[in-house]
Amino acid sequence: MPHQSTVCLTTAQAIVRYLANQFIEIDGHERRLCGGGFGIFGHGNVTCLGEALYDHRDALPLYRGQNEQSMGFAAAGYAKQWLRQRFMFCTASAGPGTSNLLTSAALAHANRLPMLMLCGDTFLTRLPDPVLQQLEHFGNPTLGVNDAFKSVCRYWDRITHPAQIIQSLPQALATMLDPADCGPAFIALPQDVQGWSYEFPLSFFEKKVHRIRRISPDPLEIEEAAALLLTAQRPMIIAGGGVQYSGAVSELTTFAETHNIPVVETIAGRANMIATHPLNIGPIGVTGSDSANAIAAQADVVVAVGTRLQDFTTGSWTAFDAQARFIAINTARFDALKHMSQPIVGDAKTAMPMLSAALEGLRAPDAWMQTAQDERRKWDDYVARNVAPDNGPNSYAKAIGIVNALCDPRDRVVAAAGGLPAEVTANWRTLDIGTVDVEFGFSCMGYEIAGGWGARIAQTEREPDKDTIVFLGDGSYLLMNSDIYSSVLSSKKLIILVLDNGGFAVINKLQNNTGNESFNNLIADCPTVEAPFAVDFGAHAAAMGATAETVGNPSELAAAFKRAKAADKTYVITMQVDAYDGWTTEGHAWWEVGTPQVSESKKIRSAHVDQEAGRSNQRRGV
Repeated sequence: MPHQSTVCLTTAQAIVRYLANQFIEIDGHERRLCGGGFGIFGHGNVTCLGEALYDHRDALPLYRGQNEQSMGFAAAGYAKQWLRQRFMFCTASAGPGTSNLLTSAALAHANRLPMLMLCGDTFLTRLPDPVLQQLEHFGNPTLGVNDAFKSVCRYWDRITHPAQIIQSLPQALATMLDPADCGPAFIALPQDVQGWSYEFPLSFFEKKVHRIRRISPDPLEIEEAAALLLTAQRPMIIAGGGVQYSGAVSELTTFAETHNIPVVETIAGRANMIATHPLNIGPIGVTGSDSANAIAAQADVVVAVGTRLQDFTTGSWTAFDAQARFIAINTARFDALKHMSQPIVGDAKTAMPMLSAALEGLRAPDAWMQTAQDERRKWDDYVARNVAPDNGPNSYAKAIGIVNALCDPRDRVVAAAGGLPAEVTANWRTLDIGTVDVEFGFSCMGYEIAGGWGARIAQTEREPDKDTIVFLGDGSYLLMNSDIYSSVLSSKKLIILVLDNGGFAVINKLQNNTGNESFNNLIADCPTVEAPFAVDFGAHAAAMGATAETVGNPSELAAAFKRAKAADKTYVITMQVDAYDGWTTEGHAWWEVGTPQVSESKKIRSAHVDQEAGRSNQRRGV
């Protein structure tokens, strides 16, 4: 057997060289699969992995992070913008540097997003133990901080010998590119092993072009689903984020038009159709629309495409008729089987044409479509009134309406936690496909600016003349804001709207709606605060290099937004909004939250009774 050519490299050098030679074909063009990375160096990764990354800094650009958690959020925002076809790595040192990534790994896991974590670990030899930032477990010396990531990653490995990366790296990439198992991959790199050398086969570093696998559905599942759908008199489609990841927007639209079936959107699927498409009946669920929820309550067969059917989509499973049957099209068997759905395990782009062919020209009754469209017109009228700038106090809805009217159709909108996901979902009128990122898979405060930065990095790779627009509240701003500085440093302009309602106002609203007194959510209601005061967010943002201004009303906001559009660097606009008035009051479905069965408060007892009354329509797993 002939001797295979090798090259002597350290573990770290081999990892970086391998990543630099992985490509993917997107729309007929080859691009590097890994867009680069986000990194904060420490003793656990700077000496070896840092050395390796330096030599590949052009092929794999490294963005300096300010916080490891926000680095992970940025990587998630990047992956979303690229529809999971490309990813970024995050590298952190040992100990707290790595543990800071835990929340962002959970976010990527919940949202089924690719992200590669290359993190320092304790020495394999254990000779210098205990080292700086090492956690010692008296009964298990193999256990460390990095083991905590096993529950929030789709792939996890600890490299104990350089040769192991020959198997581990391809498996990590395969996981991140798998449409069913997609999620974060974590590779623990002991500090000594990072620098150990090995004679790696040169073939390991040959250029490889990847393609995302399309899973073809079982014809019998198509047949069974078609038989069920042929019985429907009031069918409905729920379109989730998986439609976009599959590249199946056109197939979804064709399917709905061919069979005259109304479409509603999940939060993640919010931009599967433009707002004015006649079959788009609106967003569904707890933070949905009266139009979508009205037809969901009447539908007899529901086709769920590319959605994991989480509680905000389903109204904690109260949004549907008790007798309604589900067909679930999903690459993930786990999601396709929820609530005893008739599963079609396969890619949406492949499955929908196959299902359409099996329906033999089926068209839902025109009267059903008319009902759905009538409901949508009523909802559109409500939204128009809700976002009107001269209607009541400053509110999230008014800010959303102003930006919606002035932005470019291809601008990207980013929101995440607090009250804004509901307000954006209800009030934003989609101007173009794939332009909305409302992170509600994990609903993570702090995602907004960091995720926006990652999205902007990706946006500049294809649409540099468009903007990334970030909506966030004061609570999320105070939690994580340092990537304003990152965006200015890296010349990746963001437009950031800080809507200040004096604290965690949406949770205060939930608190009040369940009979509780306002407590520890609004700054003014914190018992340990003697003299409440507002943060000067404009001054703070300006200190990080952004252009910033504070406005007093929607008219001033409109003028400021125009200036932000014309600016060449990150622009932060702050506007105070009312904490109690101006919320979107329509479009909600029941949501299950725990309430006290016993309380001395009459209001709480009454709220508990009201809450439990909504449970009557809840499906019990079937």
